[in-house]
Amino acid sequence: MKKFFSGILKLLLVLVLIAVIGVGGLLGWLSYTEYKPADVEQMAFFATTIDADALPAGESIDLLSWNIGYAGLGAGSDFFMDGGQNSRAADKMQVSEYLAGIYSTIYNGELEPDLILLQEVDTDSSRTYGINEAEQLGRGNAVTALNYSCPFVPIPMPPMGKVNSGLLTTTRYDVESAERISLPCPFSWPLRIANLKRCLLVSYLPIEGSDKQLVLVNLHLEAYDDGEGKIAQTKVLNDFLQSEFAKGNYVIAGGDFNQTFPGGLNSFPVVNPAFWAPGTLTEDMLPAGWSFAYSLDTPSCRLLNQPYNPADTVNTQYYVIDGFILSPNVELESVENLDLGFADSDHNPVHISVKLAG
Repeated sequence: MKKFFSGILKLLLVLVLIAVIGVGGLLGWLSYTEYKPADVEQMAFFATTIDADALPAGESIDLLSWNIGYAGLGAGSDFFMDGGQNSRAADKMQVSEYLAGIYSTIYNGELEPDLILLQEVDTDSSRTYGINEAEQLGRGNAVTALNYSCPFVPIPMPPMGKVNSGLLTTTRYDVESAERISLPCPFSWPLRIANLKRCLLVSYLPIEGSDKQLVLVNLHLEAYDDGEGKIAQTKVLNDFLQSEFAKGNYVIAGGDFNQTFPGGLNSFPVVNPAFWAPGTLTEDMLPAGWSFAYSLDTPSCRLLNQPYNPADTVNTQYYVIDGFILSPNVELESVENLDLGFADSDHNPVHISVKLAG
């Protein structure tokens, strides 16, 4: 009997040792392959229109910002970080269907946006079955910047696997250059190694008959931190926007702030304290003359604790966390959250019309 228990103990010790070596090896490999972008990187355009026009001066310009949820988080989906079960789309066909719906909304409707800012666009990820979504959605002058790149994300079960995802800015107008600006990462090792590396994707567009530029910033700020990450990233964002405005440029920043806009919690309160709660943006965060552009008429995001069920008011949570920041020389003409019923993404697009003043 002693030999039997001794054998069991040895087997358990061997299994524990194998597990420790396996985890250690995985952490070592992920640390070695960790995505470590520079503070500032010049970005190359993967789609280019020759002899594209400069932005027209004094005319209305339409912009669309949309977190497309990597075409894997439509109405039938949930997500493990929000209390759901899944980390990837059900299958390749589901990704293709969501992606077709996203494309149709952007390009085949009545919107015809001049400037398009998309977030959570996969280029080569296991969760979206290797589909290059940027190539399918980029038209005219298009550029991407990674904010999530990892050869193997080991959570949840089954693991998420390889992820390459980020921001996509695309327009039919001329773009002189684009750059990726790194934002502070709130996570330390080992959480950092398989986590997002947030950034700003900045595009510089010439304006017809002017020596000024439109500085267009595509962003997706921190989501699942303790709040300090969002605060630090928002400060870097604000400092950058003001520095560009000080040069005499027009500045527009749009995307998923993961922070509710002023009045957002009044219109769409958190119905359960156990649910994910966004950070908060306030008007006094902006310098004099700057403004937020957002709408409270329709939520811009839903919680992914379950597939979308608007009839379940107890477990369905909404937010307004997507929108824009405009410099004082950009005049807002209209803003609308498109109510798409979260059919193809857990976010609704935000559509604005602006005019460059002066």
